[in-house]
Amino acid sequence: MALGDLPTGDEKRVRVRDMFDRIAPRYDALNRVMSGGMDQRWRRRALDKVGVDGGDLVVDLACGTGDLCELVASRGARVVGVDFALQMLKQGRHRGLAFRSVQGDGEWLPFRSASVDVVTCGFALRNFVSLEAVLGEIARILKPGGRAALIDVDRPTWGPVRAAHSLYFDHVVPLVGGLVSDRKAYRYLPQSTAYLPPPDELRALLSSAGFGNVERESLLLGSAQILTGVRGPLTRAGEGRDE
Repeated sequence: MALGDLPTGDEKRVRVRDMFDRIAPRYDALNRVMSGGMDQRWRRRALDKVGVDGGDLVVDLACGTGDLCELVASRGARVVGVDFALQMLKQGRHRGLAFRSVQGDGEWLPFRSASVDVVTCGFALRNFVSLEAVLGEIARILKPGGRAALIDVDRPTWGPVRAAHSLYFDHVVPLVGGLVSDRKAYRYLPQSTAYLPPPDELRALLSSAGFGNVERESLLLGSAQILTGVRGPLTRAGEGRDE
């Protein structure tokens, strides 16, 4: 799918933030229904892959209403959620979740360099303006040997599965989302897969940002993906700013 009329640059930043602010109240319920609960299973799988445990400080980037934060906290780890949509963070608090959170942009994370054990990000890679900049920030705040686990949607490559997936993702999801929540938002979400680079390019971007042991796991016949990597040694050029 081509970018077409999808927004880029600062226009994308503003439109995506406003969109998630609008859909925050019903976002979790729609996610569960539309994924058949698989989204939570994929989150748990991502945490398993990077071995999150009670000794870790975890930053969940684009945390939304706190699904991943809640799962991280249940493992005894400390977690801080970051999201630039304030209403998403407020919705997490309305759910009674007690994780620490901060409003912020993935391109300018308010954490010291080499201060975090794990960074997670669930279903948001395609919503960033500059994926390269975000991966650079993730690498900056991670300690050497720190781990990253990034989840997002994908599109199957095998013809019959791709057709069935497209019927559901491109037509049923916008229809249901429009009836229950926001028509424009749930039309955008399937289209936004056009922002995602191909698998080989995604792996290369992680490697270029300073990650080793880069792995990609395809889920549900190619409908979703988990990317993981381990932060390599810091270099003088790669240490970045210290806040």
